[in-house]
Amino acid sequence: MNSARHLITICCLSVVMIALGTAGYMAVEGWDVLDALYMTIITVTTVGYSEVRSLSPLGRLYTICLIFSGFGFFVYVATAVVQFVVEGQVQTLLGRRRLDRQIRRLNGHYIICGYGRIGRVLCKKLRSRPLDLVVIEKDGEQIPVMEEDGVLYLHGDAANETLLMRAGIDRASGLVAALATDTDNVFLVLTARQLNADLKIIARAGHEGARVKLKAAGADRVESPYAMGAASMAQRILRPTVTSFLDLAFADRRKDIQMEEIPVSPASALANVMLRDSGIRQNYKLIIIAIKKSDGSMFFNPSFETVILPGETVIAVGEIANLQKLEKVLNPQGSARV
Repeated sequence: MNSARHLITICCLSVVMIALGTAGYMAVEGWDVLDALYMTIITVTTVGYSEVRSLSPLGRLYTICLIFSGFGFFVYVATAVVQFVVEGQVQTLLGRRRLDRQIRRLNGHYIICGYGRIGRVLCKKLRSRPLDLVVIEKDGEQIPVMEEDGVLYLHGDAANETLLMRAGIDRASGLVAALATDTDNVFLVLTARQLNADLKIIARAGHEGARVKLKAAGADRVESPYAMGAASMAQRILRPTVTSFLDLAFADRRKDIQMEEIPVSPASALANVMLRDSGIRQNYKLIIIAIKKSDGSMFFNPSFETVILPGETVIAVGEIANLQKLEKVLNPQGSARV
């Protein structure tokens, strides 16, 4: 039984005991409800006030029984109330310290600033992969939601330098600015860029005019959910088959096919090997759609004579199990992302 339910139970039993004590005085002494209730309260709590009326021998015997039974129960109730308050505070403190310890151990993680509609969906998508996340949220009403979702979080202003340092911004791989307003996101990006010059920053823009400001503040990429939503609807009208394929390739619940990007490590056995000699199509039943070069350029539909070079990123489509096998070969040091 949890603490809250236990407290409610003993409070209900306290009401029952007082009601029974009151009924007993009414039956033994013939008193009215108020006098009987008053006598029960001062007897159970051992306050020590004088009786409201003279007691009969039977009434005194009943009072003795009520003192022995009621006082012990009253002490138990008081102890339970104090324990409930103290335990709640201790559990909150210990829970916060546990979260802080987990955050301090992170390295190469992502900081999500804002746990509103966009931030929560983003975290859910990212946590479908083994990515470490820390959420910073200012709204205290979101704390139960974050605890229910099981995310590591910090409560406070995301643009606060101390809070960002607690989130491990100096060790983080990236930060997502998904706060409610463009002004807050601009200030957050400025602060984050000053704390970590190498941090990859993605910012949310509510208005088209905020893109330039967020870029100037230091954001690597700026995304507008409204523009992306409109573009997606347009593509569903203009290219319904293509969008259906992309939905299939990126659907988290589909296990038969998925599109994935896999970096090529210098330690890979397929580094500096031609596609025709790699056995990717024969051994893994995968289709190589494109290769992202180390300079950022994209090479679509590579030929069988294309050489897989270290530092490139291979974009492949196929079954998840086969993608995992290929990642272990292409990126043996950082596999298990798929």
